[in-house]
Amino acid sequence: MTNIVPQFGVGTFRLTSQTVIDSVKTALDVGYRAVDTAQIYGNEAEVGQAIAESHIHRDDLFITTKIWTDNYQADKLIPSLKESLQKLRTDAVNLTLIHWPAPSLGISVAEMMHNLLEAKKLGLTEHIGISNFNIDLSQQAIDAVGLENIATNQIELSPYLQNSKLVDFLQSQHIDVTSYMTLAYGKVLNDPVLAEIAQQHQASTAQIALAWALQKGFAVIPSSTKRENLMTNLKAQEIQLSTEEMQMIAQLERSGREVDPENLAPKWDI
Repeated sequence: MTNIVPQFGVGTFRLTSQTVIDSVKTALDVGYRAVDTAQIYGNEAEVGQAIAESHIHRDDLFITTKIWTDNYQADKLIPSLKESLQKLRTDAVNLTLIHWPAPSLGISVAEMMHNLLEAKKLGLTEHIGISNFNIDLSQQAIDAVGLENIATNQIELSPYLQNSKLVDFLQSQHIDVTSYMTLAYGKVLNDPVLAEIAQQHQASTAQIALAWALQKGFAVIPSSTKRENLMTNLKAQEIQLSTEEMQMIAQLERSGREVDPENLAPKWDI
């Protein structure tokens, strides 16, 4: 089964104003063709500007955005997505995700997924999916709109947070796994095990962490403001890690979660 989500994209979390414009333009210039944003990032208009100024044909790009928790209700989801499309300067995005399950909001997974599916039926988004859902909530999403309508679950994954139960479940269902925070806010960059493997491949530790994720079958969306890092990150696709090296990285698991907002996050699968 071919993946819906491109294996390599550029992330825009925490990047705003001119910084995000420059980052996305540079990424597109050096060969990225997938861009990940979200309503809550407050940068969709800048991402749209960067894409417009890059002059890359829209059909060659894969644009992902995420619906924020304020907009899950039926009367808000579609208007909010239309606003996102206006900012992104496109008639439709390739993928729209529910950003967080937000159990404390009292909106059922079935309701939010049906509202999102409606946006797909209207042609506002090519694919739909979920983000930060645990196994139970992923199953609820599948039950609500059918497996064929869940393109991905975008979740935090890094050598320090390997989330194997959830990953195994998603892959058994043939749902693409998108890894965010693959470098754990840079914490993995000084890891001695990754440094040792990097030396063997004449690569950076960032490249090794990304190569690990790619070899696990995940899509990755690292961000950077530096042209050199955007280029070297992309080259992680050329690195082939040995079984032994993959096992060494497997040993780095420490449940090192970086993002766990109260009221938004589910009960994680341990």
